[in-house]
Amino acid sequence: MESIESDSPRAAGIVSRGTAAVVDLGVLLVLIGLIYVGLVLTRLALNPSAFTFPNISALFSTSITFVLAVLYLAVCWAVSGCTAGAVVMGLRVTDRRGERMPPVRALLRAVACVVFPVGLAWVAFDSQRRSLQDLVLRSRVVYVSRPPSS
Repeated sequence: MESIESDSPRAAGIVSRGTAAVVDLGVLLVLIGLIYVGLVLTRLALNPSAFTFPNISALFSTSITFVLAVLYLAVCWAVSGCTAGAVVMGLRVTDRRGERMPPVRALLRAVACVVFPVGLAWVAFDSQRRSLQDLVLRSRVVYVSRPPSS
């Protein structure tokens, strides 16, 4: 087996990207759970004698989930290019030149990924392994052999 070095990193496929997305979903669910536990403990600490579990509406929980998901993805992509799932799978989100995503584009990509997650499926059909979000926002998801440098 011979190792071939390339100037351009290899684009990540559907399985790696899908697995990373599942890991990120797990991280998001843990964050939401921690927020709920924090809310419960705060209510208990403020009024222990009349404590009841918070009754959270579907609209409120959906809004919080959306905001957390977008912030988590956007901040990770703008700061390092890697979410927890990307680290586990050895991936990084970059712009077309291989640089870190600018914050505004990272935010737009995060919104697009949360609103339309099915766009990831396009990776299986695109010869360059791009999702619909990658096509629209000129991003790439590539395999990395070493952690991203600052």
